[in-house]
Amino acid sequence: MSNTAGQVIKCKAAVSWEAGKPLVIEEVEVAPPKAGEVRLKILYTSLCHTDVYFWEAKGQTPLFPRIFGHEAGGIVESVGEGVTHLKPGDHALPVFTGECGECPHCKSEESNMCDLLRINTDRGVMIHDNETRFSINGKPIYHFVGTSTFSEYTVVHAGCVAKVNPAAPLDKICVLSCGICTGLGATVNVAKPKPGSSVAIFGLGAVGLAAAEGARISGASRIIGVDLVSSRFEEAKKFGVNEFVNPKDHDKPVQQVIAEMTNGGVDRAVECTGSIQAMISAFECVHDGWGVAVLVGVPNKDDAFKTHPVNFLNERTLKGTFYGNYKPRTDLPSVVEKYMNGELELEKFITHTVPFSEINKAFDYMLKGESIRCIIRMGE
Repeated sequence: MSNTAGQVIKCKAAVSWEAGKPLVIEEVEVAPPKAGEVRLKILYTSLCHTDVYFWEAKGQTPLFPRIFGHEAGGIVESVGEGVTHLKPGDHALPVFTGECGECPHCKSEESNMCDLLRINTDRGVMIHDNETRFSINGKPIYHFVGTSTFSEYTVVHAGCVAKVNPAAPLDKICVLSCGICTGLGATVNVAKPKPGSSVAIFGLGAVGLAAAEGARISGASRIIGVDLVSSRFEEAKKFGVNEFVNPKDHDKPVQQVIAEMTNGGVDRAVECTGSIQAMISAFECVHDGWGVAVLVGVPNKDDAFKTHPVNFLNERTLKGTFYGNYKPRTDLPSVVEKYMNGELELEKFITHTVPFSEINKAFDYMLKGESIRCIIRMGE
């Protein structure tokens, strides 16, 4: 065990005191892990749009003060009672969803939606005892999606921690703990395009670019990017996108434009925007007989999906996915190996790097639409 095991650790964390206000670097106290938990030393973290969304408090019950962050790479500092798959010194990725290994979802080969550790954006405490592991002067600081990686040390449920190859660079693979796997898995695990096939990607943000990367890896020959911002098209070429459609450039529905481009529709479509219109277009642009559309984006709570049932009767398939259908502990190590053997390229997702002391710059880059992923170097 490490020499800090069982002790409270004092470290720096970027605390969000109120919605939309710059994060403040504070000294926090991080309690030792309890049963079934792990304390990680975070070395690199990156900013995801989900952090920004909840920091702005647009979509849920605001909960502050809070430590955000959920894409990260680190080293296990200590483990709580009963944790057997991790030990101090292991390299690990914390994940916003988990794998308890015991529930029906975990025992099913078809699901990654663990009953115990499924994402909960409203919870600001640990499942074990409904308390926080972070505090300042005895006052609790709330957790975010069970990870809170904008802290030099954090406590996470062991089922939400994937042990990875120690030779893999944590400053690159940290992006796998959320958005990249979400898009990549939507294509390779759910849409499953065949070599030589056509794939339409709706939305060319980080998740959409990862979906395009999945299509590239799968050997798709036509990868059509669909986005309302034409300036994104040039960057998308690095991810295998070789044709582009901006719906605003056409006076007919984009699904019709794509059907005409592809002699009846694409073989696969992956929707990564959360726009209900994009979801409908993605489904209606796939070819009858064999087309598959996969929904990734999270819609507004009042949205309803409307399409004619004949679209289903004509043998089009609509699927949804959560975290690319990856089981965090079981599957993430093999995704890391895809990067290590050169099959998956991660460097091109990383557009900016900042020291931890300048974490607010990462928010600025994302709000201005300048970054795909900004890596934050902890301890600087």
